[in-house]
Amino acid sequence: MRVFVTGATGWIGSAAVTELLEAGHDVTGLARSEQSAAKLRDRGIDVVRGTLEDVGTLKEAAAGTDGVIHTAYNHDDFNRFAEAAALNQRAIEAFAEVLQGTDKPLVFSSGTGMGKPGQFATEADLPPRDSHPRAGSEYARVEMAAKGIRVSSVRHPPTVHGDGDHGFVAILTQIARTSGVSGYVGAGSNRWPAVHVLDAAPLYLKALTQAPAGAVLNSVAEEGIPTREIAEAIGRALGVPTQSIEPSQAAEHFGFLGMFFALDVPASSELTRATYDWHPTHPGLLDDLNAGYYTREARTAGTLS
Repeated sequence: MRVFVTGATGWIGSAAVTELLEAGHDVTGLARSEQSAAKLRDRGIDVVRGTLEDVGTLKEAAAGTDGVIHTAYNHDDFNRFAEAAALNQRAIEAFAEVLQGTDKPLVFSSGTGMGKPGQFATEADLPPRDSHPRAGSEYARVEMAAKGIRVSSVRHPPTVHGDGDHGFVAILTQIARTSGVSGYVGAGSNRWPAVHVLDAAPLYLKALTQAPAGAVLNSVAEEGIPTREIAEAIGRALGVPTQSIEPSQAAEHFGFLGMFFALDVPASSELTRATYDWHPTHPGLLDDLNAGYYTREARTAGTLS
């Protein structure tokens, strides 16, 4: 297959591209900068220059391929969630418009943390529309599947970790380094699920080649790690104390991440494992923290795509 991939140089997208290439597929990648384009060319990947705002470019690229994997997401400004989610959904809808009636697969990234706090998120759940601006893409998936579009979503937990991750856990580590304490909110008993990036990546290939219209694949290796344990591992690695942060002070201490780090969002991948013969084998989040991947002085936190 020739597959068009957005976010092909990003954290998750680049790992998914590796899976595609190793399986013998041809890849075309979207690149919004010449630097990204050069990285793709170095891997033998054809390049389409553009951004998620370029709907015409997205449609043209999708029309010339056998399937689309959409992993790109605009994380440039964490305070503009609604705008980023709307842009993401417009891209998904553009791809669906081109692929409708072709039986070509469309796979997009989503998240497990949009359901009711404290309840295990499963593949069968549809998050409340008002749970997060990104929830709209899941309703779009249902509507597209009803039209016969072979669309599926790969839902990721809050942290997709590994050596090189610059996401939420890297940000938490930087906050601990700067403040001198590794914090957690309240009792720290709320849970975050996790998956290693090299375990998450194969699910895109499985979704592309096996998933029926409307399918959901949960890339959850660990169903819920208490956030206090995450903070303690960061504290040990940095050599700083671990400290409870009052919920009323979470936004001040953690910034935009305060609202997320206080959530109890456990998730299951039982159906994904059984349906797609998916069995995570890579180290867990605490193992990666203990290995020092997040506490190297040279690391800078920032991009999640």
